[in-house]
Amino acid sequence: MDLIATAIKGTNDVLPSEAYKWHYIEKTVAQTAALFGFQEIRTPVFEKTELFERSVGDTTDVVQKEMYTFNDKGGRSITLRPEGTAGAVRAVLEHGLFNDALPVRAYYITSCYRYEKPQAGRLREFHQFGVECVGAPLPAADAEIILLGRMVLDRLGIGNVTLQINSIGCPKCRANYTAALKSYFSAYKEQLCDTCLSRLDRNPMRILDCKSPVCKEIAAGAPVILDYLCDECKEHFEAVKGYLQVAGVDYIVNPHIVRGLDYYTKTVFEFTCDQLGAQTAVCAGGRYDGLAEELGGPHLPSLGFAMGLERVLMLMEKQNLPFEEPAVPDVYIAPMGEAAAEQAMKLCASLRAEGFSALTDLSGRGLKAQMKYAAKIRAKYALVLGDNELTQGKANLKNMATGAQVEIELPHGLVSAVYDANIQTAFDDLNDTLEKFDKQS
Repeated sequence: MDLIATAIKGTNDVLPSEAYKWHYIEKTVAQTAALFGFQEIRTPVFEKTELFERSVGDTTDVVQKEMYTFNDKGGRSITLRPEGTAGAVRAVLEHGLFNDALPVRAYYITSCYRYEKPQAGRLREFHQFGVECVGAPLPAADAEIILLGRMVLDRLGIGNVTLQINSIGCPKCRANYTAALKSYFSAYKEQLCDTCLSRLDRNPMRILDCKSPVCKEIAAGAPVILDYLCDECKEHFEAVKGYLQVAGVDYIVNPHIVRGLDYYTKTVFEFTCDQLGAQTAVCAGGRYDGLAEELGGPHLPSLGFAMGLERVLMLMEKQNLPFEEPAVPDVYIAPMGEAAAEQAMKLCASLRAEGFSALTDLSGRGLKAQMKYAAKIRAKYALVLGDNELTQGKANLKNMATGAQVEIELPHGLVSAVYDANIQTAFDDLNDTLEKFDKQS
């Protein structure tokens, strides 16, 4: 019989042997967000399709080609979230969070879904760390959001990353730019792809984001948005650059960044790395001052970014960066016989109640096989329980790394012995660290 339990194309399993890497990244991004005052928000995996059509934009590739949309049993059009911002802002409006102290600072670690051609760094189910700062009009907010993204990458140790920034203006100054783009691209109608032809009258800025090689070549000579900014947008962008300079953050002004979603205004940015192959952006975002109003709420100047966690993981592995070591069992108890198995279960319960990880045999293995298993799962200590140990009320606790053994009293001596051993291990690790530091000094 053929194996039917296979994952759908464009999705990945995170296996137990790899999960610790994700835990480390997720912990790091959450802790860094907290340093900037952000708290977690969790939104549903699916929303009304209209939410994304109105926020992301019905002329974008995401809405036109990539969304997973279906009718539920009630006949409602539902879409799996293709990105995190729209749902987060919807939640802010629905629950009236804007009536509290502004800005609202929210972060999320979430899955997203887009029907795209799977490739390195691009999946159909992917994961993002995102932040949304709702109700913050000042250019200082733009700089702070960028600084947050920079700090996350720095704390993970990721190098060879370039910050690229741009301003795409506001609706007022973008009108003149749109007219200039229409005039420019109209001369290339016969060469544009069908999708870009449909965008020419409705939203010519989307042509700048087309992945077609022909359209990209044409777009390279298009008018530049920075030449059309109004005074307010120019001042805002200059102020953002000034804050980044004061913070010591290097950047490149790239006038071709427009981002792939329609809700962006003014500042847009990307952190890119050429080690990702075709997908160079590891983190991208910007300002979306009109999104809350587009969704029926009040005027709430806002901004945020999303960071692709699969891409973060790829970079860390390519750059041979360290992850926090996965947790290993403190003790493995190897019972020999039914009476010993019962006692092993009690001892494990006592250890777990004190916060220690404890395992015992669940497969009916012999002693030799159990000790091999204890070594394979990298248990710190092992304890053999047989008739002699039960009769005498004593057993030998073995350090699996050094082979050293210490006799303990059962049952109460086990918890204290493991506690003392862990304290000693921590003390030894600290001494090793201090010795290495002294040698480096």
